[in-house]
Amino acid sequence: MIQNLIYVLILLAGFPTGYLLAKMCKDEIKKWRSRLTGIIITSFIIAIAISFTTFEYKIPIIITLFFTIIVCLKINWMGHK
Repeated sequence: MIQNLIYVLILLAGFPTGYLLAKMCKDEIKKWRSRLTGIIITSFIIAIAISFTTFEYKIPIIITLFFTIIVCLKINWMGHK
């Protein structure tokens, strides 16, 4: 139960992290837009691939990849403003 709550808190922490990074690096977002999109797509594909495997640390790795996706999406979204 506590473990699931920690996973949710980690995912929710991706939003303020992405916001902070987007505010700190406004000029770099334009240069990195395509790379961030590549990171999002790669992380999503890896998360799907890992979900079909059977090993002990599958869920923490998937949560980490979704944290990365959330941060990159927030940075991309803030860069369009």
